Amino acid sequence: MHASRQERSAAVGYANNPLDRRAALRSDERAVAALAADPAARFFVIAADVPLLRRTGNGLDPLFDRAAAASFGLLKEQAFLGTDDNGPIFAVELDQPAAESEQDSGDIVRIDLRTLAVQGLLPPHILGPLGEAKALLFWHRRHRFCAHCGERTALSSAGWRRDCAGCSAQHFPRTDPVAIMLAVRGDHCLLGRQLRFAPGVVSCLAGFIEPGETMEDAVRRELFEEAGIHVGAVRYLCSQPWAFPSSLMIGCIAESTTDELIVDTEELELVRWFSRAETRDILAGTHPEGFTCPPPIAIAHHLIRAWALDGETV
Repeated sequence: MHASRQERSAAVGYANNPLDRRAALRSDERAVAALAADPAARFFVIAADVPLLRRTGNGLDPLFDRAAAASFGLLKEQAFLGTDDNGPIFAVELDQPAAESEQDSGDIVRIDLRTLAVQGLLPPHILGPLGEAKALLFWHRRHRFCAHCGERTALSSAGWRRDCAGCSAQHFPRTDPVAIMLAVRGDHCLLGRQLRFAPGVVSCLAGFIEPGETMEDAVRRELFEEAGIHVGAVRYLCSQPWAFPSSLMIGCIAESTTDELIVDTEELELVRWFSRAETRDILAGTHPEGFTCPPPIAIAHHLIRAWALDGETV
C-alpha cells in the first residue's frame, strides 16, 4: 500500500503500516464479525501492555490465529485494525493475562514494543501495525468509564469508539500531538538530555502541543521554556506515530535567533550547542566526549541526521 512513499517519515520507527484500515466497515457489525471468523484472520495479543510473540524458525511472530489467541485466556477487548495481502488483522487484549512465568514458556515470549524496535526483532511492516494495536488497546483500557457522566462505556465501531449507555456520549481514540525540534543557528544545533536518558545520549527537545496552539508556536514556546532561546522560522520535516502511550511526534527544524541558553534544570540535565562536525561524530558514535544520539527508530535521529548529513535547513 505504501511502496511508493518517498517522505522522510517513511524511514522512522513504527511508521511503516501497510494495512488498509477499511474504516467504512467499522459500523457494519456483521461484516466485521465475518472478518474475525475468516480462517485467514490474525490477531495481535496484548497482555498488560506487552505483546505476546511466538518463536519460529525465522525469528519471532506476533500474529496468531483465532484459536491460538483464545488459548491464552479470556479476550477482553477486540479491535479491527485493517487488512493486508494475507487477510484481516485484529488486536485483542487479555482480560486476566497469565503470570509472566506462564507466558514466557516454550515458544511464547513477552517482549515490549520498544525492545522489539531497538533490537530489530520484527520487520518494519509488522512493527507499525503492532504499534497501532498497542496504542489503541491502551486507550480502551483507560476509557472504560464515560468522562461526561461516569457510567461504564462499551466498545463499538469495531474498536474505534466507546459508547456510553448512560448519556449516549461517543468517545473516540485520541492521539496526543508532540512537537520535537532541532534548533539550529548557523553551523550549530541544539541538543539536550534528561536524567532518564541512557548515559551520554543527547537528543532534540520536545513537548506536547497545547490547546489553541499551532505546531510552530509550540516549537517556539518549548524552546524558550526549556532552553531560553528565541526562535524565528520553523519548518516541518517528518512525523512518527509513537505508542508510548499514544502520541504523534511532529518533527521540525527551527531557526534560533539567539545564542544564550537559560536551561530549565527541572526538565533537562544538559543543553548545549554542538557544531555540525561534532553532530556528525555523535551520529557516528565517535564524539570525543562520548556523546551519542537516539537510535534510527527514533524521529530525533532522523532530524539530527537530516541537518548534519543531508543539509536540511529551515
